[in-house]
Amino acid sequence: MEGRSDNAQRSRALVTQIKRSQIFRDYEEAFRETTGLPLNLRPIEAFDLPHHGDPKENPFCALMAQTNQSCAACLQLQKKVEEQARLEPKTLKCFAGLCDSAVPVRVGENLVAFLQTGQILLHTPTKAQFARTTRQLVKWGTEVDLKRLEEAYFQTRVLTKKQYGSILRLLTIFAQHLSSLSNELSVKTAAAESPSVTKARIFIAAHQDEEISLGQVASAVNMSAFYFCKTFKKATGMTFTDYVARVRVEKVKNLLLNPHKRVSEAAYQAGFQSLSQFNRVFRRIVGEAPSAYRERLHGARRN
Repeated sequence: MEGRSDNAQRSRALVTQIKRSQIFRDYEEAFRETTGLPLNLRPIEAFDLPHHGDPKENPFCALMAQTNQSCAACLQLQKKVEEQARLEPKTLKCFAGLCDSAVPVRVGENLVAFLQTGQILLHTPTKAQFARTTRQLVKWGTEVDLKRLEEAYFQTRVLTKKQYGSILRLLTIFAQHLSSLSNELSVKTAAAESPSVTKARIFIAAHQDEEISLGQVASAVNMSAFYFCKTFKKATGMTFTDYVARVRVEKVKNLLLNPHKRVSEAAYQAGFQSLSQFNRVFRRIVGEAPSAYRERLHGARRN
């Protein structure tokens, strides 16, 4: 688990760099204009809604993202897509029959990111399919304007399997280009980041669920606390305390994907020593209370 957390941190940093590159911006614009579909480059272990806010987001999916249970269903689908697309492109269908696809971006044996598109139908939408979708929403207790939802559903882009397959092949080719770019960026990042900082990140990931101090980490990388503090801040852009807090919050967010996980249980499992500290840190970093975040994922359930 420690290695995976460290890999996720690296992936997020790498994706940020790739998105700033001209080749990605040019391809992103051309892909959206040519296909009319959303596109997102997503780091590993980032279980969010990849197309929410995209200029080409499906109106039906945008409405679904506003409700707790359907949002949670979409997030669970993203987790499943990532798990199954680690070696090759994978397409899965959501509860409403829409397809979402992920294409892995790999550097050698390492998975570094996913290219994602979708929110399309591979068949003409039918009244029967929409009725099944509506029954599921009613079962969840979802409050939504069904007339608006129906209009949006029947406006969903419909592609043949051959057309969609060609689009995914284009993404696969682009993923290969991004693989080369990722390798270059990884080498530059590795050269720019001192071995001590890299070692410190790994140590933090391995001990995040324990009480760890700046002095302990500094000692682990054979540096004085004062010099380590300055070096770490310069390399990461964050203080040691803020970095550890963010690592732990990301751990909590992953744990809360499990609808049966209590917020308090996730907080202590991630390494927070008190709930008051956890609530304060979570709200500062995520922008909402942990209970509100969990409710948005899984609906109103007692923590």
